[in-house]
Amino acid sequence: MNTFAKDTLRLHELRHTGCREDILDILHNRDSALSHGDLENGLQDRYDRVTIYRTLKTFVDKGIIHKVLDEDGLRYALCKEVCHDHDHHHDHVHFKCELCGKTTCLDQVHIPSVKLPQGFATKEVNLLIQGVCPICSK
Repeated sequence: MNTFAKDTLRLHELRHTGCREDILDILHNRDSALSHGDLENGLQDRYDRVTIYRTLKTFVDKGIIHKVLDEDGLRYALCKEVCHDHDHHHDHVHFKCELCGKTTCLDQVHIPSVKLPQGFATKEVNLLIQGVCPICSK
């Protein structure tokens, strides 16, 4: 087992499984958010769809990964900050490249605060910016 996966699973008090290790390894070695289908392709039929889905749900619930919404649907990225069970801290922008299709966390760009009308309570904020990434703009 790689050190990243081992340390992450231990930190979040999760039992080690091959699927958990493999998903963490894939996410750790990618610089963009991945869909369930991307992960399925990367895992080459070693695990069924439900096992992958349950693993992703567990990782979101434990604060290991966060959801990224773009026009193609739901993607997942590793939490760079220390998040905890059901307590994510992701006030950063996500960027979707119109050319290569990668969705990237821009951790250094924070979502501006939004003052909601009285009676509304914020649970989660997502901001997706679309354009061309530095690699594709060359």
